[in-house]
Amino acid sequence: MRADRLVSLVLLLRQRGQLSAATLARELEVSTRTVLRDIEALSAAGVPVYAERGRHGGFALMPGFQTELTGLNHDEALALLVAGSRRGAQAFGLGSALASAMLKVVDALPESQRDTAAGVAERMLIDPETDLLSRRVAAEEVPDAVVAEVRRAVFAGHKLRIRYAAAGQAPQWRTVDPIGLVTVRDQGYLLATRSGADRTYRLSRVLAAEELPEPAQRADRVDLDQAWQERSTRFRTGGDQVAVLVRVDPARREELMGTALAVRTEDVDADGWLRLEVAFQDARHAAWALWQLAADAEALAPQWLRTSLRDRAAALATRYGAPS
Repeated sequence: MRADRLVSLVLLLRQRGQLSAATLARELEVSTRTVLRDIEALSAAGVPVYAERGRHGGFALMPGFQTELTGLNHDEALALLVAGSRRGAQAFGLGSALASAMLKVVDALPESQRDTAAGVAERMLIDPETDLLSRRVAAEEVPDAVVAEVRRAVFAGHKLRIRYAAAGQAPQWRTVDPIGLVTVRDQGYLLATRSGADRTYRLSRVLAAEELPEPAQRADRVDLDQAWQERSTRFRTGGDQVAVLVRVDPARREELMGTALAVRTEDVDADGWLRLEVAFQDARHAAWALWQLAADAEALAPQWLRTSLRDRAAALATRYGAPS
């Protein structure tokens, strides 16, 4: 894109001072003739670039020239940098483009705000790779070529052919009408329809993708937030879910909420513990979630879950009860 190249040319001259046409051509990966045309275009647009003749000559910007984002206040500049430091763009294959854009934003800030912007990286850490217990945040890997093809189809409004590996199934090709892209906790999703029915695809399970020339069958405008909430609700209330009645220490409530699909009822017992009816995806999910809470939770029903947790605890007690 020529506009992007012109911006890069100006940034190179700002950051490194006078540069020869050959150096600019090498940095921008174009011919020297293209550089000369770009210099002429910048001059015509009012950018004060001048040529220094001679053996050690080249092109430079007039002293004091700045490409500022005028009107951007301190908090607005900070918001841009914080937004740019989040990992959501990685899920859509835009990590390198975002890094480049953030450099241009910082360079274009008014000088009074540039030092503050540079210090943001030192004073704010957004979404680190591990939490306080050194547990790594599982970031999904999606091949750039795949996500780029998906992204193009979404933005162009074209049908999309994907080879998708659903959980527990062999990969299959399917043609969908893409609606939008959503990232949640570093996991990317494609919202689409297939034969008129809503479908949600996890990007990490898309093994290959091909944008088709046919236009997608979709509405001209979409409220992605509402669409995501509707699909999330259907996911939580559908399928062979397991309802569990549980008592839990209030200090562990949020941990339970982070694993359960939904909370259907909630009351406070006389001893201060909470009594909740929660939904889990299946029996294995329910047993795993309550086992994490150890003695800070008690499954009251169903009985098979109480039996499962009791047998697991008995096996653990037997193992550690014997002399080592």
